[in-house]
Amino acid sequence: MKLLIAVDMEGISGITRWEQVNIHQTEYEYGRSLMVADVNAAVEGALEGGATEIQVSDGHWNGTNILLADLHPAARLHTGNVAPLAMVQGIQDGFDAVIFIGYHAMAGTANAIMDHTWSSKNIARLWINGELAGETALNSYLCGFYQTPVLAISGDQTVAAEAKALLPGIETAVVKTATSRESGICLALDEAHQIIHNTVNFAVKKFLDGKAPKPLLPPTPLQIKIEFMHSQMASRACYLPGTKRVDGRSVTYVAKDMPDAFFAFRTMSTIAND
Repeated sequence: MKLLIAVDMEGISGITRWEQVNIHQTEYEYGRSLMVADVNAAVEGALEGGATEIQVSDGHWNGTNILLADLHPAARLHTGNVAPLAMVQGIQDGFDAVIFIGYHAMAGTANAIMDHTWSSKNIARLWINGELAGETALNSYLCGFYQTPVLAISGDQTVAAEAKALLPGIETAVVKTATSRESGICLALDEAHQIIHNTVNFAVKKFLDGKAPKPLLPPTPLQIKIEFMHSQMASRACYLPGTKRVDGRSVTYVAKDMPDAFFAFRTMSTIAND
């Protein structure tokens, strides 16, 4: 079984504040040590569950958070920026399944640690075919395009609920309970790592037994709508051919498939910051 572990940082065990996930802050080094520990727990659980090939995709910030020397030796690491498929880079190469580790809830969600969608600086909300979406949905649809199911996710209680509503049958590892955007009750690290291990182990065994969730297949054609933080950002986003301005801060784009939608989303988010 060939498994991709796609990793973000805001949902990692013990992390509750931006200072822990920002490469320019003093707490970042501690945050990245927490990140690789969660990943290693997932790798061990996957191996014991029956996975035979594991690749980790470092999907936070510039993709250089996980130090290869600290990663479980059975896993390969995709690291660096700018990867074409970002957080799920490699999915196009033919993986059997995906695990999301360290994920967070979509922008605007109450009681969710560091809730945002892609960029807390420029993206207020994202819709996919009229449904509010965050990074869990965006990446799950992208995996679904490549016929790959998402088996499990780790993070706070709020992203777990978001994932369950989107992906029936997904396994969830709740490692902390958010009490605000930058506070929460965190499990002891040993306990959190055991939960991640057990959840991934169970999810992989389910997959091998033919009981895994189905891939989240995106509709085609599909429309994405982005509400930006400021009107000037929407103006810049409209530099992308095919976009339509629908109000002061919102732009839509009709895509032929999910990769087209994903690249349009990334492009608009990037040029909005210029």
